Amino acid sequence: MCLRMEKQNGFAWIVLDRPAKHNALNAELLRALGEALDDLAADAAIRVVLLRGAGEKSFAAGGDIAEFQGQDAAKALDRARRGQALMDRIEGFSKPVIAVINGWALGGGCELALACHIRIASETARFGLPEATLGLIPGYGGTQRLPRLLGRSLAFDMLLTGEPILARKALQAGLVSRVFPPAELVEAAEQMALTLCSRAPLSLSAILGLVHQGLDLPLPQGLQLEASGFSRVAETRDAREGVSAFLEKRTAQFEGR
Repeated sequence: MCLRMEKQNGFAWIVLDRPAKHNALNAELLRALGEALDDLAADAAIRVVLLRGAGEKSFAAGGDIAEFQGQDAAKALDRARRGQALMDRIEGFSKPVIAVINGWALGGGCELALACHIRIASETARFGLPEATLGLIPGYGGTQRLPRLLGRSLAFDMLLTGEPILARKALQAGLVSRVFPPAELVEAAEQMALTLCSRAPLSLSAILGLVHQGLDLPLPQGLQLEASGFSRVAETRDAREGVSAFLEKRTAQFEGR
């Protein structure tokens, strides 16, 4: 078994479970991750997904290099397209996906983290895209998502040198939103998940979709999308409940309707 899933209190943990291989992303693990997303997408009781690596050393230390031996252009293209499709699915997932980065996030592991909606990290986390040191390039979205997130200068630095950056620099650059001591990371992640579980699920889904669809549009078109989304969400039962709860000074009870 290369992946574990644990459901609790409205959120689910997906644990990449190849610690002896630093949770490297081989074909089996990527397939299992896709199947886990199928399960969670269909489970109305799950509102938030947390993703981490087993052990204390690695979130995911890249692809499984042993699988790259002897690959020709056709196999490499298929590998890249399958990996990109999975990352696109995570980025477009209708429930928040939080990468909980507890160690090395290299190559495909870094690209996996980039596809998640929120990234939080341990103080011991390291981020890098070292493919150029292997005569390769990132193939799961790294050359596209990293510059969009960090800007060209730092992205080129990381991509061309292949050198990793530390958690605090990742925080300053906006690669992660929060950094915690290692012993506090899991508890902090679960607290964030519980906070998101208390929010209106239709609101979260709409926000995720609007950001994903609108980020690369001209602002006027993005604003049109937002207005349309606002009108749809405003007529839901959860919106009525949220407004009523605010006026009545009580905690809202959202149902996802």
